Amino acid sequence: MSTTNIRTAPGQRPGRSILASRPLMGWRTVDLLTIAFLGAAFGVAYWGWDILYTGPLAALQFAFAPLGGLFAGTWFLAGVVGGLVVRRPGAAFLCEVLAALVSMLPGTEWGATVLVSGIVQGLGCELVFALFGYRFFGLLAAVLAGAMAGPFAAAYESTTWIQDWSLGWKLAYAGVLAFSGAVLAGLGGWALTRTLANAGALNAFPAGQEARERHAV
Repeated sequence: MSTTNIRTAPGQRPGRSILASRPLMGWRTVDLLTIAFLGAAFGVAYWGWDILYTGPLAALQFAFAPLGGLFAGTWFLAGVVGGLVVRRPGAAFLCEVLAALVSMLPGTEWGATVLVSGIVQGLGCELVFALFGYRFFGLLAAVLAGAMAGPFAAAYESTTWIQDWSLGWKLAYAGVLAFSGAVLAGLGGWALTRTLANAGALNAFPAGQEARERHAV
């Protein structure tokens, strides 16, 4: 299948999200390669953020422990961007898991739990795109996908890193993670995807076609 064979779905109104070519489960080679590239790139970025994160984390947790999740939304970016770019079932999940795996390989203080976190966070992002039927990939979908990764991450960490916290603190932490995910991963991922599309890096994908249509108006 041609890498540029992306068409607006029948009956789709102008201004709506352009969808991936059908069938949705018919992944193209370019889809797989792009998810692999994005996962690796975000994985390296995640690893770097792991190192920088310990500073603001310590300061915020000293003031109020649940605020330690205020900058955690950065770790949800791969899932949001992967979903917005490829727009196929499993894209958000796979991209987030690959990013977590790559970030884990050089070694972190969290060990193998990094991969588990990636799986859980990827499921949160994927759920939102699935609930939209993989038919809407606008700012709202991006923000909700980023936000949903937060409670999923909090639920997992409630059994590991924060299992001794009170229920109130755990709920507050989930809310902070959702806010961070909405802003850093959701809004940030949407902006990053548009930037890449406007630069011509996503011409083989619906986001690239949307950028060309915006410029043609």
